[in-house]
Amino acid sequence: MARGRIEIDEERCKGCGLCIAACPNKCLAFSKRLNLRGVNPPEVIAAEKCIGCAFCALMCPDCVITVYRTVKEKEVEAR
Repeated sequence: MARGRIEIDEERCKGCGLCIAACPNKCLAFSKRLNLRGVNPPEVIAAEKCIGCAFCALMCPDCVITVYRTVKEKEVEAR
């Protein structure tokens, strides 16, 4: 089960690929589609492997990636 979910604002992406290189589980790859800028933005190719580390979002110079983490019930009870 994935511990994170990635959302990408593809239209604001400039296609630098830093997020793809930063992902430890290779969840991202360049899309075959072009955005309005004429570049291939990244897309999630392995959502089930996402651990919610947010390395992709931290590396993005344009802040177009949002990562949501799934919280387990045990973690909620401990708070």
